[in-house]
Amino acid sequence: MDFTERYRVIQAKDSRFDGQFITAVRSTGIYCRPSCPARTPKPENVTFYSTSAAAHEAGYRACKRCLPEAVPGTPAWNLRNDLASRAMRLIGDGVIEREGVPGLAGRLGYSSRHLTRVLHEELGAGPLALSRAYRAQTARTLLTSTDLPIADVAFAAGFASIRQFNDTVSGVFELTPGQIRAKGTHSTTAPGSLSLSLPYREPFDAAGVFAWLRPRAVAGIEVARADSYARTLQLPGGPARFEVRLDGRALRLDAQLTQLGDLPVLASRVRRLFDLDDDPVAVDTALREHPELASHVDAIPGIRLPGAVDAEEMLFRAIVGQQITVAAARTQLNRLAAACSTELEPASAAPELTRLFPTAAQIAEHGRDALVGPRAKIETVMRIAEALASGDLRLDLGDDPADQHQRLTAFTGIGDWTAGYVGMRVLGNPDVFLSGDVAVRSGARALGLPGTANPLTDWAARVSPWRSYLCLHLWRAAGLPAAPAVPSPPTGDPGAPIPEETLA
Repeated sequence: MDFTERYRVIQAKDSRFDGQFITAVRSTGIYCRPSCPARTPKPENVTFYSTSAAAHEAGYRACKRCLPEAVPGTPAWNLRNDLASRAMRLIGDGVIEREGVPGLAGRLGYSSRHLTRVLHEELGAGPLALSRAYRAQTARTLLTSTDLPIADVAFAAGFASIRQFNDTVSGVFELTPGQIRAKGTHSTTAPGSLSLSLPYREPFDAAGVFAWLRPRAVAGIEVARADSYARTLQLPGGPARFEVRLDGRALRLDAQLTQLGDLPVLASRVRRLFDLDDDPVAVDTALREHPELASHVDAIPGIRLPGAVDAEEMLFRAIVGQQITVAAARTQLNRLAAACSTELEPASAAPELTRLFPTAAQIAEHGRDALVGPRAKIETVMRIAEALASGDLRLDLGDDPADQHQRLTAFTGIGDWTAGYVGMRVLGNPDVFLSGDVAVRSGARALGLPGTANPLTDWAARVSPWRSYLCLHLWRAAGLPAAPAVPSPPTGDPGAPIPEETLA
């Protein structure tokens, strides 16, 4: 979008663009979300920024009326695959807090100096400022929505000290933490627990995500219902339990953490799991332009592409789910979890969640005895487990899609379809199209689209960069109750699952 297009957005106070850019007003010294209800400033007083961090670095302060930090994230970080967008995905996952700027740069394959220069050029702020903006957003949410002691809020938001927390909050919002808290509506939280509301853009097909997760829940690790999903997860500071539930029009995250500082990481991963930073209006509008899709898009507005809370886990699920049904794959994963996983101390708030998904090292050590079925699949699982455990293979939110695809397909038992699907789930890549998938082709025929791979691929090019969402609609059109986690790829894909819906 150029300046004129963005200015029209702020004139219309269009909330669909909240989180996609920031409006800074020179005459007031503040920055706002596009839908801010205040009077629209004159064009000559407006500067647009890609991030709130860039606006703050330029000397602006957050608007106290529209709260520009309390918005969904930027969909461009999944849509784009350049260095800046890959860095933003990792910053959101807390890599800087854990590994510093050198660690972030190392994951991306560049020097710290080059990464900092690119982020300044592309986004107007360096990696530390961008990370600070994430922490400030988390802090504001905790201050206004929970009764946690302010010191606990500081560490839960990822700050290393109370002083750093006070300086950042005051600098970003021109309010002390106590003043921000006074403006909020607080909920009472149990010791060790946190509860947050997760913002998203409407429309939001939450039911579709819950329906997808429910039949694939692994015993002891996940509990999924029609309007909620709970699970355990290993985070940098230790094991965590969390639940996501639909509460009226709000999506709530309730978490029990080993370390409060893991909250930003957890929130980021849950947002990716539910695809909460998606721009559903842009996706639906693009797909609805085609008469073959229009009625189906109208019937399922705001369809979402479920992500993954752990990249390595997602890869194991995809491989185990090949060539077997949902029930059989879940049985295999239950066996794997029972044989390999770490047991957790019982928790009264979540008595069904008793173990963590096995790590690559645990699977490499014990997985062969737990798995049954074709020898080739078991060998693929073991090769992947050993490669991940040794560091020879690494999956990351910051991976370049083409590079990740190449690294995965270098392993026997992982073909183009499987690698593409993992990229769809792990990277949130919105433009993956699985034209060889039997269910995709079946759904295409049901909607009057070409039913063979090559013509369908040619047709799908017209909806780029939203072809992953086209796959979701075609899976639904094929008669499946929810988008299958691993529907059937072409028969030439090594380790390909059978046409029936499978588990990943």
